Amino acid sequence: MAKPKGAKAKDEKKNWRDQLAALRSIPPYLKLIWDTNPGLAGGSILLRLLQAALPTAILYVGKLIIDEVLRLLETQDGATDLLWKLVALELVLALATDLLSRATTLIDGLLTDLISNRTSVDIMRHAATLDLYQFEDAEFYDKMERARRQTAGRGVLMAQLLAQFQSTITLVVLGISVVAFNPWLILLLIVAVIPSFIQENYFNQQKYSLTRSWTPERRELDYLRYIGASDVTAKEVKIFGLADFITNRFDELSMKYYLINRDLSVRRAGWGAFFSTIGSLTYYGAYVLIITQTVNGLITVGTLTFLAGAFRRMQQGLRNILSRFASIGENALYLQDLFDFFEIKPRIADQGASLPFPEKVKEGWVFENVSFRYPGAEQFAIKDLSFTLPVGTRLALVGENGAGKTTLVKLLARLYEPTSGRILLDGRDLRQYRLAELRDNVGVIFQDFFRYQLTVRENIAVGRIEAIDEQEQIEESARKSLAADVVAELPGGYDQLLGRRFAGAQDLSGGQWQKIALARAYIRDAQLLILDEPTSALDARAEYEVFQRFSDLIRGKSAVLISHRFSTVRMADVILFLEYGQRLEMGSHEALMELDGRYAELFRLQARGYE
Repeated sequence: MAKPKGAKAKDEKKNWRDQLAALRSIPPYLKLIWDTNPGLAGGSILLRLLQAALPTAILYVGKLIIDEVLRLLETQDGATDLLWKLVALELVLALATDLLSRATTLIDGLLTDLISNRTSVDIMRHAATLDLYQFEDAEFYDKMERARRQTAGRGVLMAQLLAQFQSTITLVVLGISVVAFNPWLILLLIVAVIPSFIQENYFNQQKYSLTRSWTPERRELDYLRYIGASDVTAKEVKIFGLADFITNRFDELSMKYYLINRDLSVRRAGWGAFFSTIGSLTYYGAYVLIITQTVNGLITVGTLTFLAGAFRRMQQGLRNILSRFASIGENALYLQDLFDFFEIKPRIADQGASLPFPEKVKEGWVFENVSFRYPGAEQFAIKDLSFTLPVGTRLALVGENGAGKTTLVKLLARLYEPTSGRILLDGRDLRQYRLAELRDNVGVIFQDFFRYQLTVRENIAVGRIEAIDEQEQIEESARKSLAADVVAELPGGYDQLLGRRFAGAQDLSGGQWQKIALARAYIRDAQLLILDEPTSALDARAEYEVFQRFSDLIRGKSAVLISHRFSTVRMADVILFLEYGQRLEMGSHEALMELDGRYAELFRLQARGYE
């Protein structure tokens, strides 16, 4: 994979203008928070409003206590009722602060979990609407990866926004109190905090730029971490001795990131210490000013403690507000990644007035000069392809790897759309039909079907998930695909957990998995069934039996079969031989053998291998 270059890093750099622009994501994020749970969001705001005034109240009550103690010492007055009432009031305020803080933490935690869950669900739902070709694009994967990383971290942003709201109110209340005694303290406060804010903001931008520019490399690190310790790759890692290769590559790439990140962290810590020193010096300058005023009799000792405490709180509060603002700006940049992902729209979608899919296909499918080229590719995967698939016909696709067979079936299922030409269904362009209904009526089992780490029942029901509780349909589909014999040998039957990931699960052989996958095609009960080499793990006899059974069970429906075994292919009604994405030959097995062309040549070549 490509490593970051200077030009790349430069392109990824973000400045304060980018952060300000990213703040536009805050309003929709606040709406997301409110919509997730208005009760919890409103409760958090109310609690923070109550908390915001408490620091100033506690400081002022402390001032009154000190002044009252000094008065009692000077006057030798034994009336301490007011003193103890003030102490009791301070205790109540302290307890209220603790209780409100704990309640706020609880509500924020619950709300954070809900937002994380909702964001994860939204990402999955949105990803399901996007086009297949988008998932095959590396740039799209980078965007999706950045969006995924925001699901947990954006809960932190919510807490920061609410804390910023609370801190701002606290700072305003403290500021009004301090100005009433000494306005110059506000000027010193600004001098103490602003430089530190600028420094913090600068390094937040640098951190974001580094994280964003290394998205592909972090994906590679995750991949290396996966293949280095996975049950899927364990056999080949051991057999081929890949452990050192994988770990060394991971170590090299991770150390490169570490060194860049270390340099940034060291510079951030150094400048942070410098500006922190300036802040401390400024605070003690203000402290000297307050002490001088007290010694000169301009303010009381209680006022000294109030101003010293208020200034310290304001300094810390303003620093936190500005630092948090920089952090919010940084998180808003990440948040923008999340909303940018949601802005990605599919190209394959329903048109304005889409037609319902026919309850029963009458004529069939027609390819008219169809060409398809993958985004960014120079050559066409399918080129000027024309043929007819009449309803009720079993069509076999034949050709060498890369001939365009899988691309063709994806066009039929409208996972792709033609670059040029058109596909007709009952005389109408396939794009005119409702997309969801079209796909409901097309059942596809690919060679690389997914092995879900779920129960047998769920693995079959994914073919038509609304039938997950229909035991009769599931068992009937298993009988049709010959998976019933596999299930009979499992200790948990249809409730047996499959795979190796979870405790109590049992893995299957490749052939057994393929029978489970075939059951998905049967339970779908679609008008067009497509089998894209789903029986490659079966031996020739088993594959023949599966396809023979398949042919008997789908009578009256249309089917497309892809297989490299010509003994199976010959069972089809029509065979389409593809070469370089173009139609080379088409006809029945007998007709193509009589033609004595490319199909006949390969058929005899394969048959000779069985002699």
